[in-house]
Amino acid sequence: MFLTVIGALNEGFLQTLRLFAVTLLGAIPLGLVISFGSMSRFTPLRWLSRTVVWIIRGTPLMLQLLVIFYVPGMVLESGSPWPGGESGRFLASAIAFIINYACYFSEIYRGGIQGVPTGQQEAGLVLGMTKSQIFFRVTLLQMIKRIVPPMANEIITLVKDTSIARIISLQEVIWAGYAFMKGSHGYSGLWWPLLFTGLYYLVFNGGLTLFFAWVERKLDYFK
Repeated sequence: MFLTVIGALNEGFLQTLRLFAVTLLGAIPLGLVISFGSMSRFTPLRWLSRTVVWIIRGTPLMLQLLVIFYVPGMVLESGSPWPGGESGRFLASAIAFIINYACYFSEIYRGGIQGVPTGQQEAGLVLGMTKSQIFFRVTLLQMIKRIVPPMANEIITLVKDTSIARIISLQEVIWAGYAFMKGSHGYSGLWWPLLFTGLYYLVFNGGLTLFFAWVERKLDYFK
C-alpha cells in the first residue's frame, strides 16, 4: 500500500513541477513585456495593459482557470480547442497560470524599475550611454536586487497555487492524495496520503527559500 501511494504521489508531484516550471518560463518574460506596456508613453497601450492587469489581479485564479478551460468549448462552433485528456487540461492550466502570474510579476517589475533613481539614468546619458545600455547595465541590475524578495514570495505562492488546477481534474499531487480518500488503486478512505502531500510542498518550498536567500546574499554588493 505504501509503495502504491508514494508512486501515485510522485507522479502527481512531477505534474506539479511541470506546471510550476512552464508557468515560470512563460510568466517571467511576459510579465516584463506587460510592465513595459504599463509604463508606456503611448496612452492606449498603457491603459490597455493596466486594465488587463486590474482584471486578472481582481478575479480569482480558479475562476480564470474555469473560464479558459470551459468557455471556449461553449462559444466556438468547432468545440473545445484543448486536446483531449490530461494534455488538454495541462495546456489550459499552463495558459491560465502564465497569464495570471505574468500580471503579478509585471507590477513587481514596474515597481522595481520605477524605484531606481532617475538621476542614475541621467548620469548614464551624460556619459554617452544609449537608453538600452542604461537599462541593461544600470536599471536592470538594480531592479533585480529590489524585486528578489517579492518575486520569491510570488514564486513560492505559485508552488501552492498549482493545486488549484485540480478544479479541472489535472492530476497534480493533491489530486493524487485526495484520490485515495475517494477510492484509487483499490484503496479508499485513506487520509494519511494527504499528509504526505504537505511534506512534498514543505520540502520543495524549503529548497526555494534557501535558494532565494542565497540569491539575496549574492546581490548584496548593490548596497
